Order: sequence, then structure tokens, then C-alpha cells
Amino acid sequence: MDDTKPNVRRAAARPAAPAPIPERERSLAPDLARGAALLGIALANSVYYVNAAEYGARSRPLGGSSVDRAVDLLLVALVDARWLPLFAALFGYGAMLTVRRRAADRTSDAARGVLRRRSGWLAGFGLVHVLLLFGGDILAIYGVLGFGLLLAVRAADRSLLVSAGAVAAVAAPLGALVSMPPFDGAVRNGIPSLLAEGPWDALVLRVTAWPLDFLLLAPSAFAPMLVGVWVARRGFLDDPGRHRRLLRRTALTGVALGAAGGVPLGLIAAGFWSTGAPTTLAASLLHVLTGFAGAAGAGAAFALAATRTAGRAGPVVRALTATGRRSLSCYLAQSVVFVALFVGYAGGLGDDVGTAAMAVAALATWLLTVVAADLAARRGHRGPAETLLRRLVYRRRGAAEVTAGPR
Repeated sequence: MDDTKPNVRRAAARPAAPAPIPERERSLAPDLARGAALLGIALANSVYYVNAAEYGARSRPLGGSSVDRAVDLLLVALVDARWLPLFAALFGYGAMLTVRRRAADRTSDAARGVLRRRSGWLAGFGLVHVLLLFGGDILAIYGVLGFGLLLAVRAADRSLLVSAGAVAAVAAPLGALVSMPPFDGAVRNGIPSLLAEGPWDALVLRVTAWPLDFLLLAPSAFAPMLVGVWVARRGFLDDPGRHRRLLRRTALTGVALGAAGGVPLGLIAAGFWSTGAPTTLAASLLHVLTGFAGAAGAGAAFALAATRTAGRAGPVVRALTATGRRSLSCYLAQSVVFVALFVGYAGGLGDDVGTAAMAVAALATWLLTVVAADLAARRGHRGPAETLLRRLVYRRRGAAEVTAGPR
């Protein structure tokens, strides 16, 4: 008797293996927000490539021109600790979306396996990024925290929000300490490996600093990730038109709080306000806490923008969306450009520029990635990093394994 047919029937009854979400099924709002948030990340990271004699709060170089100081004020108030929480929230949103999408097909266990593999490989990408280029990497941190999201996607809504608040309460003082100017006249760039004299010295500094960086930065990322899981459940970004009133309130309130709460530390970092350590610490705490509000407001604003452009997106929205869908490649490209041009053992231009010129370079780099992503989208190509990650995460089993029945 031929027992092949029962095996085929059993294979056919199995749920389909999890696969990436096709681009035509992706929501516009999160991809639009990711594309724009990459500009904030480029601007926030650019200051670390400035080689200065002395640094103040938020690692802002001291002794710059009046234009540099004005740029420092704007970037600390409007960019620093505002866009990275949004990026983290979108990571949590994507994790929940992966599980929710497959749960309808009774493959939630497989979807959690995808999330587990994706987190592991993303951590691997980040560690390579640390080894080769940039000590301020966020990919490895996100990858490690992704394993925590395996529990979060099963938690109740109330537990998610309470946990996010508790983690934010830990993140605020840690973030404030990171924002403080160096003590006892020490010269400190937030990422000292970028000031190393040679590539080997830089590698050693990147590797040895990463564990401490993880402990200091992980809470600031995990709190918005948990909120992102909650947002995905509520469908705020999937169908923003239904939540227009709430999104409008969140956008107005969050952006206003984020900007106002960033001004005191911005004034201190830019050298417009000379004050003592206690006041600087209070301003730093306010900066971190209102940064979460600013990220929420920015996310809501992009969701509203998505409702207005749905079905008739112009070239700018299409380009930003393409960038968001290739955010991993674009993020890594920023490090390649910055290291090649500005670190001492490569291009060395960081010795000759201030924060204003570096911000222009960051803007130009981001624009180049937007143009490249848009061209790739027009030709139907994914980003190279996304292609590799998908091949690693959504690896397919051989036909023999799929169709074989019990032995």
C-alpha cells in the first residue's frame, strides 16, 4: 500500500510557513515614520564625529561658533532622545504585527519563531556593525531586547503599559546621567572610539564599551518598544483614519512637550546657560522624559500625514516610505559614510568641522539614502541588508522535511 498520499495530506494541512509581509500589504504610516526618523538618527549621531578639545552636556563640543551653538540648541531640543524612542516603538510595533498577522492562520508559534530568529540575526548584524564601524549601534540592542518582546506580545494591555512606565522610570535617570557633561575637567565624547588614532584602538574601545552602553541605553529603548506593541494591537497606525481625533491630540501635545522639555538642556549644552550640576541633572531628566512624549507626538503626526496622502502619495512621501522600508540598509549606510569621511584613521574631516557643518553632512547623507531607496523601490529591489536578513530569518525547509510523515 502506497503511504505517500497521507503524508502529502498531512503536509497540506499544515499552516503555511511564515513569510515577510508583502509591500502592498504594509501600512504607510510606520514606514513613512521610519524614513523620516532616520534623519533624526543621522543628526543625533553626527555630533560624535566632531573631534573637539572639550565636550559639554549631550557630548556637544564646546568652543564652537555662534552658528554651531545655535545648531546645538536646536538639535538637543528637537532631535536628541526624540527620534530614537520613535524608532524603538516602531520596532515593537513590527514585532507585534508579525505575531498578529500569523495568529489568524494558526501559526502564532511559528511567528514567534520568526521573531526569535529575527532578533538573533539582528543582534548579529549589530555586533558586526560594532566590530567594523560604530560603537553607538542600536541594532544589537534591539536584537537582544527582541527576545523580551517574545513575552511582551503575550502580555495583557494593562501589563504592557505598566511595564513600559516602570522601565521608563529606570531609563530616565540613566539617560540623564549619560547626558551630563564630564566631571573634573575630563574630555569625553559620548562614543570615544570615534576619536581613536587607529582602527585597532577603535575596535578595542567599541568592543569594551558595548556592554556598558547596553545597560545604559536598553531601558530607553525597551519602554517605547512595549508601547509599540500596544499601539499595534490598537491599530492606530494600521487604520489611522479611525483614530484621527486621538492622533491629533497626541501629535499636538507630544510635539509641544518634546520641544519645550528639550529647551533647558539645549541651552545648557549650547553654552547659553551656565549652571550647576543639580540644575543640569534636572534638565537632563526633563529632557529624557519629554523625549518619550516627543516621540509619541511625532509618530502620531506621521500617522495623520499618512491619512492625508493615502492613495495619492506624492514623490516625497513615496521616497520617505521607500527609505523606511529599507531602514536597515540606510542606517548602516550612514555609518559607512560618516566613518569613511570623518574619523581620524579614515577621512579625518572630523578635525576640521563644527556641529553645524556636521549636521549639514548628516542631512546630505540622509538625502543620499532617500534617493537610493527611492530608486531601488522604482526598480522593485529591496535593500541589501533587508534581503540578507529576510533570507536568514525566513529560511525555507527542504521539501523532504515538509512532506515527510511519521516514521
